[in-house]
Amino acid sequence: MTTYTAFDHHAVVANGDMAAMIAAQREAMPRGVNLLIYDDLTGQVRDVDLRDAPPPSRGRPKLGVKAREITLLPRHWDWLAGQKGGASAVLRRLVDAEIQRSAGTRSDHTRQTTTYAFISSIGGDLPDFEEASRCLFANDWMGFATKIAAWPKDVRDYALMLAREQT
Repeated sequence: MTTYTAFDHHAVVANGDMAAMIAAQREAMPRGVNLLIYDDLTGQVRDVDLRDAPPPSRGRPKLGVKAREITLLPRHWDWLAGQKGGASAVLRRLVDAEIQRSAGTRSDHTRQTTTYAFISSIGGDLPDFEEASRCLFANDWMGFATKIAAWPKDVRDYALMLAREQT
């Protein structure tokens, strides 16, 4: 399940699923506050649709399947042809197995881009932002933590959470 964190300026006001974010934004609206809602997996700002959900449509549910082209060598296609369930089913199983195998670990590049997405949108004017960014992209995690130590607590804690190897 995708989780989110909502900020009012530099303070966390809500954590949870999209329903929690919608509730937090509706609560903030009478005060004239527009929350920044971040995807905890990507560090990206997400928009919240406050309109009422449309009634469910009739017919077969959409499964989110996307058809895309992949390129494999002939030996790969030969191997896939001999597998149970067809090429698509085998590829889905292989991808799912890799997702499970690597669950909880993220590459340095992913940690950097996720963290930078967050800090650049919320903290570009905070002290030592440029130096913290340099440390982040140099894999100097201790230097990064040191540079953001004076930032508002919620911003600092969320940035450090995004920068951790495990999520």
